[in-house]
Amino acid sequence: MSGSRPRVVATRRLPPLVEDALRERFDAVLSHDDQPLGAVGLQRALAEADAVLCTLTDRLTAEVLSGNPRRARLLASYGAGVDHIDLEAAEAYGLTVTNTPGVLTEDTADLAITLVLATLRRAGEGEREVRGGRWTGWRPTHLLGRRVSGATLGIVGLGRIGLATAARAHHGFGMRVLGTSRTRPDAEALASHGVTWCESLAELLPQVDVLSLHVPGGPGTSGMIGAREIALMRPGSVLINTARGGVVDTEAMIAALMSGHLFGVGLDVYPGEPAVDRRLLGIERAVLLPHLGSATREARVAMGMRAIDNIEAFFRGEVPPDRVA
Repeated sequence: MSGSRPRVVATRRLPPLVEDALRERFDAVLSHDDQPLGAVGLQRALAEADAVLCTLTDRLTAEVLSGNPRRARLLASYGAGVDHIDLEAAEAYGLTVTNTPGVLTEDTADLAITLVLATLRRAGEGEREVRGGRWTGWRPTHLLGRRVSGATLGIVGLGRIGLATAARAHHGFGMRVLGTSRTRPDAEALASHGVTWCESLAELLPQVDVLSLHVPGGPGTSGMIGAREIALMRPGSVLINTARGGVVDTEAMIAALMSGHLFGVGLDVYPGEPAVDRRLLGIERAVLLPHLGSATREARVAMGMRAIDNIEAFFRGEVPPDRVA
């Protein structure tokens, strides 16, 4: 490897096509054990690399970023979310931060719809029943779920993924879709994706049968769906979260499940991942997935290549196309 090429440390194993591209284009240091580096390992990477290709499992806090010496000038995050990085600290220490938006939109929207279907139709319960040898045959009152077609879906966060989810629900399953967001999409985007705009959560929540969250993580959205918001939802409604675990108040969600106010929840994300509140494991009407939103070969390769594009642009002296800080 030529010493003139930027040194890039990848903190986790990546798809083979991405790792091959990293070896070809950079002085690449790749992960072998696929374990999170932790604070000490991250500071070592920051001291030894010109760029760190990090993931959401890397907690790049102000304390981690303050390590000295620090050689790295770029944090290329593998994923759309950057709530695992203290952006203010990164900027203070002269670190550019990029992400990989867009390339995971379709797959994450697909997964949100998967959770809508699985939760409303109680697919997780049925699958566990069959595998457990407890199914006794068809009967008229067995595992009665809720009809998807004609139900009202509320979307919170009308970015790329939220709009893609809305389009699938409206055009594919005949759902009525309401939406709200910090920024209102233009009228054409709302119409083409089948979304009726609501000015606030308070307006949206009482009207929906299913609530699907598509907002970024971080302090601005932490606990935005709590006891007050869940109480505004219709009795027997469903909560879907493919955003970030911290967006939902877990205590309030579990209480609503236990009381029956929520018919079910479909979760792909959790606060403090990979830990999952053990109470959820015992609730049959909770559909629980291990953060699979972008987990397709196509998306994960595209995310890696997008990160590489950002790294190459940065070291050519250009502004990376996906710079966030």
